[in-house]
Amino acid sequence: MKAADRHTFFARLREADPAPTSELQYASPYELLVAVILSAQATDLSVNKAMAKLFPVANTPAAIVALGAEGIELYIKTIGLFRTKARNVVAMSAKLIDEHAGEVPNDRAALEALPGVGRKTANVILNVIFGEHTLAVDTHVFRVANRTRLAPGKTVGIVEAKLMKVVPKEFLFGAHHWLILHGRHVCKARTPECWRCGVADLCPYKPKTPPLGH
Repeated sequence: MKAADRHTFFARLREADPAPTSELQYASPYELLVAVILSAQATDLSVNKAMAKLFPVANTPAAIVALGAEGIELYIKTIGLFRTKARNVVAMSAKLIDEHAGEVPNDRAALEALPGVGRKTANVILNVIFGEHTLAVDTHVFRVANRTRLAPGKTVGIVEAKLMKVVPKEFLFGAHHWLILHGRHVCKARTPECWRCGVADLCPYKPKTPPLGH
């Protein structure tokens, strides 16, 4: 995709959604960290439903550690890989208490050293909570970047590196959300809804999909 088209691409996404935010529901940096860990291979909707039950009971590192993995499992058993995730959330919370006074650190290395936290999760926290220009590449971002030829690549790491180079600086803060939401709601995996896509004319994907019934 040409530089001018990339600028137009993000300008249109911004015009449609001037203040994009995570669809995960949270009330603190710690709650978002827990939610993002639980969201791996799960929908934000399923995570929000589980968190609506868990957070009123335990929404701090100390409370989560006190509840324990088995206790957490009761609230998140509708989420995939819930047992592993429960253990990771408890271990992560214990490490926050031991090494960071219970606070979510504003540091990539410290975040990625937490159990259950990889580069994607760290990018989300650094972007959403601390306002850094990071790009978390999930399946939606990966698909949109390749399908539109915005930043094609065979691996998540390659796509992230390319996006950081080609996304115009003025759009870097919101790019993570715009691409995720576009992939989740419009540029869907099986059948992209090209007929209602605001950037379809900039995208080389073929064949473009027509409206339902056509």
